[in-house]
Amino acid sequence: MKRNRNAGIVAVVRGSTIIKGMLSIFVLLLFIFSVSGIMTSLKPEYRIASQSVNTVANQFSGKVLFSLLANENHHFFQALPEGKNTPDISGQMLKLSANISLDDPRSLLGRELPGFSIFDSQILVAGEGTNYTNMPYESAPPVDVLKAEREAALQNLEQIEEPQKPEQPAPAPANSTNGRKVVHIYHTHNRESFLPYLKGVNDPNRASHSKVNITRLGDKLAAALHERGIGASVDKTDIQGNLIKKGLKYPKSYQESRGLVQAAMASNKDLEYFIDIHRDSHRKDKTTMKINGKTYAKIAFVIGGKNAQFQKNFALAKKLHTAIEKKYPGLSRGIIKHNSATNNSVYNQDLSEKAMLVEVGGVDNTFEEMNVTLDAFAEVFSEYYWDAEAVSAPAAGKEAK
Repeated sequence: MKRNRNAGIVAVVRGSTIIKGMLSIFVLLLFIFSVSGIMTSLKPEYRIASQSVNTVANQFSGKVLFSLLANENHHFFQALPEGKNTPDISGQMLKLSANISLDDPRSLLGRELPGFSIFDSQILVAGEGTNYTNMPYESAPPVDVLKAEREAALQNLEQIEEPQKPEQPAPAPANSTNGRKVVHIYHTHNRESFLPYLKGVNDPNRASHSKVNITRLGDKLAAALHERGIGASVDKTDIQGNLIKKGLKYPKSYQESRGLVQAAMASNKDLEYFIDIHRDSHRKDKTTMKINGKTYAKIAFVIGGKNAQFQKNFALAKKLHTAIEKKYPGLSRGIIKHNSATNNSVYNQDLSEKAMLVEVGGVDNTFEEMNVTLDAFAEVFSEYYWDAEAVSAPAAGKEAK
């Protein structure tokens, strides 16, 4: 240190200190970018994620940010669609600061009540009567049921209609995939069963069976699609049995079914659509309706918010939901998005842009009610499929030339 009579105290800075400081900053930046690169390159299931940060970020849509700009420059308001109200900024700030939404009562107590996280979903498209109190949900069976230590006795099997060969061969469909199987049907929760067929069982959580279960719906849907010229394959692998053998818990069901879907995709390049059929845990009053005097089991579409194909999966589900509502008003309960840390929220839908999870009926529905619904779904789906084929046919023909 040197003293200067005119300038006071002057600090002497060594060149080596500056170099060391710059090297430290460089090493720190290199470390940050390296860690960031490693974290973003990991598979989604291994990444570190913060549900709180994700929730906060979700509060700010493009519309909200646009509205904030418009408050500073009112000319931006002219670009908003007519009839659309600007977002409530105070409400958005409440969501940001306290994670509470005045439009969603779940946000007030959801984090305080045990088990309430099963309702931590978003209604993307609401069907008739669908709200946050009756969204589709599935609960894991008790341990003794999962391990099939005590399977319930069966009843009412005589009411299950077995497929019968028609006396006269059915007329050939107007369109056909000509033997190609383009739809793959599977059941991640393959032992989901129904109370009407389980003797002495009244608890929805115990509606599980290795023989009479959801896999019958896969066979029915494949047959209904075949009648309309669409080839379909059905995988009825006992996924629950595989979990028991491997000592894995119920949440690993999608991990097990994922390998099966990937194997199907590798063995048959014609497959385009992948449908995972489940049933809801709600009771009959929420999963059943009548149309023209006929009883139907309602259906719902579930989309995983954590999959890379989310937007395309949602677009497909929305088209099918709209078509179903047009022909069978009220049959679809809507489209639900799961994007929570407490559930899978991928559902193998990242494997294809044409993947879907469909909830058909609930624990109280009969196969008769669900089969009627699957006929309706097959009708709507086949119309969508052939319309899509007709649109893509000219382009394909042009490329062939």
